[in-house]
Amino acid sequence: MPSVNDRVLNNGNVGFVRERERSEGGGQAARSLGEAPPPVRSWIRFFGSELRLVFGRKRNLALLGVAAAFPVLIGIALKLAAPHSRSGGGPNPSTAFFDQLAGNGVFLTFIALSSLLILVLPVVVAVVAGDSIAGEAGYGTLRYLLAVPAGRTRLLSVKYATIVTFALCATFTVSGVALVVGVILFPVGPVTLLSGATVSLGAGLVKVLLVTLYVAAAMAALGAIGLAISTLTEHGIGAIAAVMILVVTSEVVDNVPQLAAVGPYLPTHWWADFDSILRAPADTSVLLRGLASFVVYMVLSGAFAWARFTSADVTS
Repeated sequence: MPSVNDRVLNNGNVGFVRERERSEGGGQAARSLGEAPPPVRSWIRFFGSELRLVFGRKRNLALLGVAAAFPVLIGIALKLAAPHSRSGGGPNPSTAFFDQLAGNGVFLTFIALSSLLILVLPVVVAVVAGDSIAGEAGYGTLRYLLAVPAGRTRLLSVKYATIVTFALCATFTVSGVALVVGVILFPVGPVTLLSGATVSLGAGLVKVLLVTLYVAAAMAALGAIGLAISTLTEHGIGAIAAVMILVVTSEVVDNVPQLAAVGPYLPTHWWADFDSILRAPADTSVLLRGLASFVVYMVLSGAFAWARFTSADVTS
């Protein structure tokens, strides 16, 4: 447990520390009596504490609000421009959805997800992931967390679970708001897929769910990369910036024809391939390659974060 002097040195963070103490207080009392809680219950308590901190920060709530506002703006803009929005196709998957939107509001979900995948959703996830470890070090609370004791492996697992939860929340927020706005502004009925086949509205909603989960998996992979980068610095802003530079660089390189050979290995290459779900039959080979890429990035980034964090000399 940090001394009083440590807390004085961390002035401005006392409220943060006290929140940690309240969250972990029950576990400390149990340990003082020689009645340590089971590991699973202790992990869940710690996870709940992290969720309250992450979802209680005004910055993170503002990010969710911005993500929710974009589908509304996109829906209104497309409704106003409906007579002139014939796109004729294009390399961006969202262009294939525009013509479908006039006949079915469900497609606003796919347009919103593919549009926000370019920048907005990565920013939302990068802020939480980049700040996960680096932010604790910057606040001067990381050493305190490890003295509770939280355990470095448990701390990393809780941090990543929180990142994934926030990414799921952001993705489903975009999907849910877009679906509601689409139902309000456009006709809704049987869904005509990109391949020309028509399925029931219920089957179309199932495809909305699958697409949302696919995008959430992509953001979970980005969150793992952000967590790994966050272990390299004590400056949260630097980690967030590094994640976004990586995303932008990956997207730029992926659009250079001369560098097509490296495309499949880039973290953003498979993000927009959820349009395979909207064809009959679905191209499962593309989806599986995309999911495999996400898993590989999760495993490699997680292993790097664990190796770095468990061997680092934490002084902040």
